[in-house]
Amino acid sequence: MKENKIPYKTYLDESEIPTKWYNVRADMKNKPAPLLNPGTHQPMKAEELAPVFCEELIAQELNNTDAYIDIPQEIQDFYKMYRPSPLIRAYFLEDALGTPAKIYYKFEGNNTSGSHKLNSAIAQAYYAKKQGLKGVTTETGAGQWGTALSMACSYFGLDCKVFMVKVSYEQKPFRREVMRTYGASVTPSPSMTTEIGKKILSEFPGTTGSLGCAISEAVEVATTNEGYRYVLGSVLNQVLLHQSIIGLETKTALDKLGEKADIIIGCAGGGSNLGGLIAPFMGQKLRGEADYRIIAVEPASCPSFTRGKYAYDFCDTGMVCPLAKMYTLGSGFIPSANHAGGLRYHGMSSILSQLYADGLMEATSVEQTSVFEAAEQFARVEGILPAPESSHAIRVAIDEALKCKETGEEKTIVFGLTGTGYFDMVAYEKYNDGEMSDYIPTDEEIAQSLANLPVVEE
Repeated sequence: MKENKIPYKTYLDESEIPTKWYNVRADMKNKPAPLLNPGTHQPMKAEELAPVFCEELIAQELNNTDAYIDIPQEIQDFYKMYRPSPLIRAYFLEDALGTPAKIYYKFEGNNTSGSHKLNSAIAQAYYAKKQGLKGVTTETGAGQWGTALSMACSYFGLDCKVFMVKVSYEQKPFRREVMRTYGASVTPSPSMTTEIGKKILSEFPGTTGSLGCAISEAVEVATTNEGYRYVLGSVLNQVLLHQSIIGLETKTALDKLGEKADIIIGCAGGGSNLGGLIAPFMGQKLRGEADYRIIAVEPASCPSFTRGKYAYDFCDTGMVCPLAKMYTLGSGFIPSANHAGGLRYHGMSSILSQLYADGLMEATSVEQTSVFEAAEQFARVEGILPAPESSHAIRVAIDEALKCKETGEEKTIVFGLTGTGYFDMVAYEKYNDGEMSDYIPTDEEIAQSLANLPVVEE
């Protein structure tokens, strides 16, 4: 065991919880491309977004200039229930790997919802309540976002309607029941309760669904029911803004330890966790104050960064949402039923897509069985059962630490542990029983999906 000169867990004082979110767009020379109206292909105006999103969230979505945005006091008070979250030195993992690298992870699973998603859920519920709405609609993949939003809506007395990707609805019944415990209604998507759901089922009978399908249904319900708005758990600029609290706390904790990260790693599905974790570090990089190697890790079964196309695309399968410029596999792409349900979105955040296109970060994809191998190795030595999504970051953190073992370099590696996997035991069961498989889409499948991208003149 390495000499323990640095604490296992570094907690900030309650007074050190950030009081402002950091907006990385303010420091980006090349701003993320604007959302486009799907009919006119012109940049969306606030009034066009108003039927779908809450007013103050629209302002945050469109704000490319303010570097810091105040966190309302009610949200700050709620954060104090579970924040600051710990930055943990993975001494036992380091020892098991025999690496000279230092490995830290920011653990976001220490709240009832079990993941980082609550950071944005409470903010979006707050703004919905402030606007006087009856309730909100949303989609959820693995169920972490739906769980967090149901908890936040319960806190503010809002109705919560969740469309859960069908494969996760069936694989993760306990997370579904947590949502219902907090008062949310949960519908497997695609469903026969919406016009878009019926259309998708007629075109793809027996489909296990996708986040794009669930988004379409949630938006339809929000726009056809008075007093409701749609909220999203990832991808959007506003969500990455709220999640910046992860990175701000991480940087403060590292500064207290006198540590500087060399490599920062996060799992990437739509971008909320990764974007939040890297925000202040990327800000330094953009301003020329420091440099970091930043790695996005995505599943090989849904490789939007590594095999997708940087283009304007619909944000949903039903093609009713605005167009976003992002790395995409096509809005009609329905990935295989892998167990990392939160990483099954066809596209990537516009912010992260622009940063990736500008060469400011890297991306890699990993296969499912390799991910669970890393998850079990981590659980056995660090004592936390990680979510399948988080385990993508663990996989690459281990790989980078082993490279340091080969070269003798003493690099500092930081990764985001987005949440716990205690509701994902079906996945662990499949892995332990040798029944888990790896599916990688063919070039032909991806090309077929990308062939349907909308034609947008830029």
